[in-house]
Amino acid sequence: MDSPNRADFLKNLQPGGKYEGIVGLYRHNVSADYIGVFDREIIDALAPSVKWIAHNGAGYDQIDVAACREKGITVSNTPGAVDDATATTALYLMISAMRQYSKAERDLRTGLWKSQLKAGNAHDLTGRTLAILGLGGIGQRLAELAHAFPMRVIYHNRHRSPNAPEWCEYFDSSRLDEFLSLADVLSVHVPLRKETEGLVDEKMIRKLKKGAVIVNTARGKVIDEEAMIPALADGHLGAVGLDVYPDEPKVNPKLLEFSNATLLPHMGTETCDSQKKMEIRALQNLLDFLTKGSGSDVVPELKAKL
Repeated sequence: MDSPNRADFLKNLQPGGKYEGIVGLYRHNVSADYIGVFDREIIDALAPSVKWIAHNGAGYDQIDVAACREKGITVSNTPGAVDDATATTALYLMISAMRQYSKAERDLRTGLWKSQLKAGNAHDLTGRTLAILGLGGIGQRLAELAHAFPMRVIYHNRHRSPNAPEWCEYFDSSRLDEFLSLADVLSVHVPLRKETEGLVDEKMIRKLKKGAVIVNTARGKVIDEEAMIPALADGHLGAVGLDVYPDEPKVNPKLLEFSNATLLPHMGTETCDSQKKMEIRALQNLLDFLTKGSGSDVVPELKAKL
């Protein structure tokens, strides 16, 4: 598919268009630069023959899954393929935020050496508590990496993870406040859905201990940015490490003012190794649909319909 813009794409989805008769689609997020996200308008325009969308990526918030369900289209993603690269991104953000490495590099490049750094604002990771909000594949890989320091690792999910190692402590909803109060670092790993938008809100942020660090490699909208920035400004948060933002590629200019903010431009899966794994897994899902009737990685919201 080679449409240069959304209008051309929609036109060629119509009867007689060059995309007529397709039964499955491979989708990469880069397509949004040309045709926008796969919202209801695009899903509704797809021919009745389309039954599978193989998305390249773990997060699939750029696809209107509810509209796909209504039209009988199955959506797959690429869980697992992104775990290592995204977890190591979170690890970097955590280390940089705790040790002031981002500010240190910026100062060095401007000739300040370390004259503007204070050791009292930096902390070792050994013995600290990492609180993981969402222990899926990425969260568990980060837990394994952090355990090597060692850090104490605790996590909160709706349900206990059957794959969590014994040293990874589970806190259910009744102990959420305790979970937050123990965190030296809160690392966010929940998918963006309607019910998770703004999940990390003012109430949750203020229940973190003073000086805690927030790391986010999930989706920007999972955190209430308007609550996070004041907490960073008044010192309740000691630092943040962010790879994702609510309105990418735009970044709130207020964040750029904080020397204790380590900021990356959504680099979580930007390695040749992970991109290859993601592409192979997405295309394998599409191939399995074409040859076997179904792929392996159906998104959770649609598994019940299979």
